[in-house]
Amino acid sequence: MSTSTPSAVGLIGLGAMGLGMAQSLRRAGFAPHVFDIRQEVAQSFAKDGGHACDSLSHMAQHCEVIFSVVVNAAQTESILFGQDGLADHMRPGAVFVMCSTVDPNWSAALEKRLADKGLLYLDSPISGGSVRAANGEITMMTGGQPQAYEKAKPFMQAMAAKIYKLGAAGAGTKVKIVNQLLAGVHIAAAAEAMALGIREGLEPAQLYEVITNSAGNSWMFENRMQQVVSGDYAPWSAVDIFVKDLGLVLDTARASKFPLPIASTAHQMFMQASTAGHGAEGDSAVIKIFPGINLPKKSS
Repeated sequence: MSTSTPSAVGLIGLGAMGLGMAQSLRRAGFAPHVFDIRQEVAQSFAKDGGHACDSLSHMAQHCEVIFSVVVNAAQTESILFGQDGLADHMRPGAVFVMCSTVDPNWSAALEKRLADKGLLYLDSPISGGSVRAANGEITMMTGGQPQAYEKAKPFMQAMAAKIYKLGAAGAGTKVKIVNQLLAGVHIAAAAEAMALGIREGLEPAQLYEVITNSAGNSWMFENRMQQVVSGDYAPWSAVDIFVKDLGLVLDTARASKFPLPIASTAHQMFMQASTAGHGAEGDSAVIKIFPGINLPKKSS
């Protein structure tokens, strides 16, 4: 098959979200090229269809559209401009789709840097969690040029239930910043509420049942407090992700001298949890900062 056909798609980063996105591409009939620093993860994915790339340059030579699902701007810089970076190997007119949560100004500047190399760019942070990623139902908050959308469209449609076109590069990241403000605050508030209930002697599973059927419920309470009830803090999204993302929220607001008192408090809560050694645990582990509560233990 010619590498210029619509099936020539690559995806970098097979974490909780990236793996589900790659599976969605495969389920839609594409044969995605995948790369992860953990080569065994890429090889395992490719056993059921697709191609495991042993280098970024290998992927660049085969793919017209590449999705990056890495953690932050530093990792994005590395895969694009580091040793064996994509930017020096992608074909002119190829599209780089950046799905990380980063500084909006950095994202807008990245479009120009790639354009100088003859490449197209989509600013496309994502939301929805690992389950929706695996089901092809994520939300994409995008910004970029029409030509980039046209090339990336069939792949985006395979991975997303909602694709929002929000303007120029950087606009998608600004919306994601607002989303992360709400997500982080909701998780912190959910943890605080659950901690209070436990401290007052309520049975966690019963409290969870009542709240998820009452007006105080939120998507984050229902989704994340499951982990507290089960005592399983597997990192669907880690505490340290919200240390980073709420930090970006505050940086964005600080640049325009805009006050964010609730987001600031939530950021401090995640910072406290990370400092206490819970940074790699699921973000619901922010509940562990509260003293004097007996949290449920994971069943063996």
